[in-house]
Amino acid sequence: MKTKSSLTDDRRSPARNASLDALADEYLNYLLVEKGLSPNTLAAYSRDLLRYLDFLADHGKGTVSGRDTPLLLKYLINLRKDGLGSRSRARHLVTLRGFYRYLAREGILPRDPARLIDLPKSGLKLPDVLSSEEIARLLSAVESERPVDLRNLAMLELLYAAGLRVSELVNLKVTDVNLEAGFVRVMGKGSKERIVPFGQSARRSISEYLSEARPRLLKAHTSDVLFVARAGRPMTRQGFWKMLKTCARRAGLVKKVTPHSLRHSFASHLLEGGADLRAVQIMLGHADISTTQIYTHVARDRLKRLHEKYHPRG
Repeated sequence: MKTKSSLTDDRRSPARNASLDALADEYLNYLLVEKGLSPNTLAAYSRDLLRYLDFLADHGKGTVSGRDTPLLLKYLINLRKDGLGSRSRARHLVTLRGFYRYLAREGILPRDPARLIDLPKSGLKLPDVLSSEEIARLLSAVESERPVDLRNLAMLELLYAAGLRVSELVNLKVTDVNLEAGFVRVMGKGSKERIVPFGQSARRSISEYLSEARPRLLKAHTSDVLFVARAGRPMTRQGFWKMLKTCARRAGLVKKVTPHSLRHSFASHLLEGGADLRAVQIMLGHADISTTQIYTHVARDRLKRLHEKYHPRG
């Protein structure tokens, strides 16, 4: 099966080994079929693999092996020499870790040579995470009891309560939310569906929005979209961005607040409270737990602060 991100196309370097291209294509097909990655994510993996295969060809390597750890380290050093920052190098390493892990799991390699290589120290830098107090200030900054305000509060509450992407939030249908059970059905990247719970605060806000605000915003129109603007038009990502910036400014938050800030805060607060990393991965809709692991610094930092505060020799 061929994918859009296949490496066996006109971009193929003559020096590259066809069997390596075939392995890379096999891995990309696995990501497409088994992991359900989006076309954009798949294209990014393909570009990273293409660069690595060209590196192997330039160094006279016609195959991969379980002893490629030194070669991988040399590749990461070359990326740094080429001017790539730690975040970009970390993304390349995540791609190659997945590739080698796949080859080892399929029995193509006897061992995974990338398993012991750590991400660059600054890793995948997160945007600012809001504290619980800052989240409360943001939610309190929704101004009044107008229909649009009830809608805005419900959107903010649900985004934080379920850790949604803003694209997922604005595309929700009314039937995706189960108020009685307290969960939302989300269609995420790669058309992968997940079920995410939400708490009482979000439930109250959504319920009030549905009963009091949404009918007034719809007027004589009909729509299956959960969050609507005037005349029944779907709420847009740009409209949500604008509203969020206004609320953040009104709340006096000095941090840069984006829709993703609430998603990051959701994950960080769960882990800080002791949630299992695998559970957070499922709720975020991450295909690979290595993506979720960038949040674990929060739990480590909190433990360090507690140790310094309470240990007699902290």
